[in-house]
Amino acid sequence: MSKLTDKVAVVTGASKGIGAGIALALAREGAAVVVNYASSKDGADKIVAQITKEGGRAIAVQADVSKQADITRLFQETTKIFNKVDILVNNAGIYQWGSLEELTEESFHSQFNLNVLGLLLTTREALKHFPEEGASVINISSAASTLTPATSSVYSATKAAVDAITHSLAKELGPRKIRVNAINPGMIETEGVHAAGFAEGDFRTLVETNTPLGRIGQTDDISPSAVYLASSDSKYMTGETLLISGGWR
Repeated sequence: MSKLTDKVAVVTGASKGIGAGIALALAREGAAVVVNYASSKDGADKIVAQITKEGGRAIAVQADVSKQADITRLFQETTKIFNKVDILVNNAGIYQWGSLEELTEESFHSQFNLNVLGLLLTTREALKHFPEEGASVINISSAASTLTPATSSVYSATKAAVDAITHSLAKELGPRKIRVNAINPGMIETEGVHAAGFAEGDFRTLVETNTPLGRIGQTDDISPSAVYLASSDSKYMTGETLLISGGWR
């Protein structure tokens, strides 16, 4: 039997990148998966089609998880089809790097509203649908929370907040059999990394030079850890942050 048979997972920001990789990995272990997306319907539909082609169950649900009304609808549509939620992967997030002189109120609030407030609101809504026997929350943080690269002050701050929230909610929700852990990836090759111009050039060279394994990561370097945290293999694990960065720290 697969590790996640009869489980239902909601993965936010799952139309591409790390979220898409996690959605596919959870489905391959037997979970029914809700592929959440904010704007990339085509990407989400492709992930659902791939899961279905491989014999799994999945639906795509649009929701901006920085907005409470959208979050409520996300879980209403989830439970209408799958009746419950056992696993929540808080992956949706944005990053906007820039110098202190380039900081704007808009960029600050957009990053904190999605990366921090959205994560909290989504987790709060999920609590209404978790079964009594417990659940697993997996927050996608970042190695930036501790590496704090130059010009990443706001983004790094949001991910440091995610780490703190992970530790605090693990203590708060543990008595309800809800485990809360985080995955902190290093630089992973995704569509977003390419769009930001980080996939080539000086920054990639810097990362590879400082990474003992000598390369940036791929989405399938992250997804197995999400399966582990979602499954009973990690049943005595909560409040942890898994740094998966090829040794860069």
